Amino acid sequence: MSSDRSSALDLDQFRATFFDECAEVLPDLDSRLSTLDANAVDGENLNAIFRAVHSIKAGAAAFNFRSLVTFAHGFEALLDRLRDDRLELSADVASVCVRSGDVLASLVEAAQKGTDIPEGFGADVLAEVEALINPEGTPASIPEEKASAPTVSEMQSWRINFTPHRELFRHANEPLLIIRELKRLGELEVCCDRTGLPELATLDPEEAYLGFSFSLRSKASRADIQEVFEFVDQDCDLVIEAFSPEPPKETKAPSRALLPGSAATAKSASSERKAKSPSFVRVDLARVDRLINMVGELVITQAMLTQQPSEVGTNLRDQRVQGADELAAHIRELQECVMAIRMQPARTVFARMNRLVRELSNKLGKKVRLVTSGDETEVDKTIVEELVDPITHMIRNAIDHGIEMPEKRLAAGKPEEAVIHLSATQRAGNILITIEDDGAGIDAEKVLAKAISKGLVRPDADLSEEEIHELIFAPGFSTADKVTEVSGRGVGMDVVRRNIASIGGRIHTNSQKGQGSSFTVVIPLTLAVLDGMHVAVRGEKYIIPLASIVESLRPDRRQIRSVAGGDVIFIRGEYIRLIYLHQLFNVAGESENSHPSLVVVVETENGTKAGLVVDELIGQQQFVFKNLNENADPVPGIAGATILGNGRVALILNLEDICSIASASLKRNSKLEHQREAFLDAGEMSALAQASASAEPVLQAQA
Repeated sequence: MSSDRSSALDLDQFRATFFDECAEVLPDLDSRLSTLDANAVDGENLNAIFRAVHSIKAGAAAFNFRSLVTFAHGFEALLDRLRDDRLELSADVASVCVRSGDVLASLVEAAQKGTDIPEGFGADVLAEVEALINPEGTPASIPEEKASAPTVSEMQSWRINFTPHRELFRHANEPLLIIRELKRLGELEVCCDRTGLPELATLDPEEAYLGFSFSLRSKASRADIQEVFEFVDQDCDLVIEAFSPEPPKETKAPSRALLPGSAATAKSASSERKAKSPSFVRVDLARVDRLINMVGELVITQAMLTQQPSEVGTNLRDQRVQGADELAAHIRELQECVMAIRMQPARTVFARMNRLVRELSNKLGKKVRLVTSGDETEVDKTIVEELVDPITHMIRNAIDHGIEMPEKRLAAGKPEEAVIHLSATQRAGNILITIEDDGAGIDAEKVLAKAISKGLVRPDADLSEEEIHELIFAPGFSTADKVTEVSGRGVGMDVVRRNIASIGGRIHTNSQKGQGSSFTVVIPLTLAVLDGMHVAVRGEKYIIPLASIVESLRPDRRQIRSVAGGDVIFIRGEYIRLIYLHQLFNVAGESENSHPSLVVVVETENGTKAGLVVDELIGQQQFVFKNLNENADPVPGIAGATILGNGRVALILNLEDICSIASASLKRNSKLEHQREAFLDAGEMSALAQASASAEPVLQAQA
């Protein structure tokens, strides 16, 4: 029983590995298919596409995904003719290849999720493939003998000689899979020919040296047997012949190859595996070598620190300080090595979007082209996985809401084909991902009218254009006139913001009516560790991300100016708004100075500068980032938390939130100042007191 369970777990693990490989192969396949050009045929590109489809087909056959195998086989036959110049790569052929890639990806997704494939799914594309392969009308992907051979109703004996070519393994084929398929047809005996096996010193692990002789007793027809070998028919010498078995003789039984049953019994009963397949990351070997080297350096440093107390006549304190410094440096480099192992290029996300743009633009009758840049920018693997859904939502919205119909674009003097630019760049400790389109932009008037009708804002609200743009992220908000398969249900942008916030990111919107929109997602380079400045405010400890700090200073009294709504500091010809953190977070306690003693000037990703007023700079160091969203509701102004060396918790500041809260407070205070002047002129002191009482706790409530 344990052996059967182990075999089942092994199969699940292999199946999961197959789909992991498909997840890597399909985006690259889609990207290569999109670059097929009838005017500049790239032989290497065609070979890479063929290898990808062949690899998927071979893996699908191992797990009996018949629909996937059938379609991949036809697609592969088409690509084979293109590679051999038996078929010319025209624009129409390239279009069929692209649509074949889409069908292949859908079949892989259905196989992975275990969902039923609709009747006739992909049949129209496969028919086009067959027509291109064989214009006369005979299906080329199905052997003629298979189509015409009669089914054998009685048991028959077959002798099969299978001699793989040396390059069999390089074409993603495996003899063991063939043996398993033959085993399903009936009673099988296997003899292995080892005469071609070279000496160990000259053996190439990527070449096939063994030959096989099979004796099969089955009701299967010749066509059924040939179908087992259809994936390797170009990579082997194959002879299939029927024979009448002779009476048994007293001879030595032939050596047997590994069959599923014997393989299962040969396994150790103690080799229990986890039911859930592990998650893998492909890592550059150079990064692993660097990690191993750093572990060795740590061992040496630890040995030095251990030996020092036993040494006599040396300056023990100086050696310990030196050893501690070396240990800190090694730990930092070790952390960088480990972080590098988790990094993956943004290409793994970007490559998936070509198919989305193609399918959605065709469905909506629009012409859209996706352009990507910076796809080599590396991002933490955890963040990469969380980016897929938000980027998908934003691109769908851009095509559905932002991009105009071709005739409307022409009337507006724009090219008929719209362009969506998806880019990634690294800035300081953050990754910036931008989705930019040249569509109609956000109609601020329409958005505001829709928000008023839904009761999201008051009819007399005085909102800036930036604040109106923010309304598209409100739950349940949609400007679509009708609900369609693509949009109109009010589910999307609020989910986008929530998903991005869950990984410590934020999103900025910029739009010009008639010219297009851009959405910039700012996410941390990694979720694990960040460099920060440790500060104190009235006894409370906070962490300011180091990448956002411009400078810190002790201001002169003459640099501080009071204006309507708050204080500003004058630095090198520039006025910067001051934000008192003790007021923002309602921290009790008194400061020794009546004016700001320390100001940390920070700059956000959108270029906004602010001066954070603190009491003390404790020091700069690395902090382990802990997300609070899993156990608490999001707190405005707080990105997360970290545990200090003394075991206490310090909050990590979200500078974007802090500046937004301060801006809102400044706007309210400025309005209050204007109201105050009007009230004083009218002698309405009681109204001033009432307005002040209602405005004062707003910031504290938000914090």
